[in-house]
Amino acid sequence: MLGARTRRTPAPTLLRTTDSAVRLTRVTKRYGHGDAAAVALDDVSLGIPPGTFTAVMGPSGSGKSTFLHCAAGLDRPTSGTVHLNGQDLGELDETRLTEYRRTRVGFVFQAFNLLPSLTVEQNITLPLRLAGTAADSVSVQSVADGVGLTGLLRRRPAELSGGQQQRVAIARALITRPEVVFADEPTGALDPDTAQDILLLLRHAVTDLHQTVVMVTHDPVAAEHTDRALLLSAGRVVRHVDRPSADQVRDAMSELRRTR
Repeated sequence: MLGARTRRTPAPTLLRTTDSAVRLTRVTKRYGHGDAAAVALDDVSLGIPPGTFTAVMGPSGSGKSTFLHCAAGLDRPTSGTVHLNGQDLGELDETRLTEYRRTRVGFVFQAFNLLPSLTVEQNITLPLRLAGTAADSVSVQSVADGVGLTGLLRRRPAELSGGQQQRVAIARALITRPEVVFADEPTGALDPDTAQDILLLLRHAVTDLHQTVVMVTHDPVAAEHTDRALLLSAGRVVRHVDRPSADQVRDAMSELRRTR
């Protein structure tokens, strides 16, 4: 079921103007106004090709979460453009943007964000129901089996371990077959062995299901599963590491901290 960690996609070109699942062009995000404004992203331009696994990393306050929020359409940039699979998100009003995220983008968060009153199956199919789409039981079972939830569809989140709850969140992110899955510290609340399983599931989503996964993480070991690690500092992408090892990422992060 799971793709081996060594089966990684050839490293993508950092700056791409075509064939990008995610493309940011001169994206800046400011919070506040005038002299008190804080710049979270500073003129970021990059492209992430489809079918790749990308880690977004950097010191605290470097702009990682803002990058993810702008790239995923959860927040609008102050200036610049964001394209997801060719769609300029700036062209969509709030209603259409919400619909686009619901059907074309998957999200996995550190806190799982499951509804405790719903069963595993109901949590997985929630994006479909919100979109007014009937859930196909065969597809639901296939996704559940693929993330290791066989036999658990009728349980509720309180009856699951943390790792199982994150598997539900991943299944929920995959059920609409989105073009891009954004993961925000998906292993941050898990023990190392469970985190490894979740990272292999995300790797499997890329290698075998041909998804595009963009993951914010602070963990060099997590980045080791990806095709490329993007390193941010002061709102800019200052470095990238192709086919990163944990040691390479640690060294790069240490260098960033020394030069801040």
